[in-house]
Amino acid sequence: MIPTAIPLPRNMRLSPTLSWYIGRQYLSLFMMFFFGLATVILLLTVVDVIDRVSGKGADLVTMLKLAFMKLPYLTQEVMPFTALFAALTTFWRLTRHHELVVTRSAGVSVWQFLLPVLVAGLLLGVVTTTLLNPVASILLSRYEALESTFKGKSSSIFAISKTGLWLRQRSDQGQSVIHAVSVTPNSMVLNNVIVFDYEDDDRFTGRIDAQSAELREGRWVLFEAWKTAPGVAAEFFDTIDLETDLTIEKIQESLADPQTISFWSLPSFIALMTEAGFSAVRHQLQLHRLLATPFLLIAMILLAASFSLRPQRRGRVGLILLGGVMTGFLFYFVSNFVFTLGLSGKIPVILAAWLPSGVSMMLGVAALLHLEDG
Repeated sequence: MIPTAIPLPRNMRLSPTLSWYIGRQYLSLFMMFFFGLATVILLLTVVDVIDRVSGKGADLVTMLKLAFMKLPYLTQEVMPFTALFAALTTFWRLTRHHELVVTRSAGVSVWQFLLPVLVAGLLLGVVTTTLLNPVASILLSRYEALESTFKGKSSSIFAISKTGLWLRQRSDQGQSVIHAVSVTPNSMVLNNVIVFDYEDDDRFTGRIDAQSAELREGRWVLFEAWKTAPGVAAEFFDTIDLETDLTIEKIQESLADPQTISFWSLPSFIALMTEAGFSAVRHQLQLHRLLATPFLLIAMILLAASFSLRPQRRGRVGLILLGGVMTGFLFYFVSNFVFTLGLSGKIPVILAAWLPSGVSMMLGVAALLHLEDG
């Protein structure tokens, strides 16, 4: 006798209406938390800016302008927490109102009703990287330049371009602009150097063309140098000492902060730095951190789901949600520690940038698989 096939219950696919409902719940809560955190951050930033530039010629309008310039960068930094809080609240609401219980009883798996939220998180991460970051980097750069004018210091003494690298320094005799084609890696020896000398009134007084220049304590030593001045014949010197107050630390600190470079400009800037002979580890780490942002938001959503989708018992809901929040903050500190290891060269840059989001995603998936099968 041939056994008849027993019809199995069809695993219900999540309908577009339900997908939109769950996704809309998450997006609305995300925007609520985003603007709430942005408001708190703005108030704290205004207080910090007032403390930093008050009494240095900045009026209230300028201080508010500085705070708003820094706001996009700071909101970008707290985006993972926004995703975490929004996901925790979304799943907790759906579970409390028994909407997920009804959905699960209709044959929908945890992965199916998580999909709209995961897609929303992925899109928010892409928007953060491709749109918010360029705006934040431009405004942060302007913030630093404007703030430096009130602190009485130059915003930058160093710049890299396709023609090479440029340094600006001041001395008792005036100002010098140093151009070099490249720098010898792991040292401060400049190659194919031109020094333009100016008086304080920006009047050109002469130039020095040298084969190389080495930074030593309190001076540049220029080798095989030709010194010229208006109306004076060129003169050759084996070495010329040029007074400077620059140090290797000052030059490295003056390198463009990775946070002030747009996501779209980072690859070309990294190529320029590498070509010039400078280490681009910080900028490479920033680039990969931005690339990992969408997956980081997905990881936060998975971690939130592993906490807030558990069966609610009286008196334990608060503890479960608190556990999710504490896990998010623990993740933040561990991420910073891993990034520090990447900056110091202890671990590869790609590993430092992708490890936090990768491990978090695996932990979230493992917890949800246990919840689904349990």
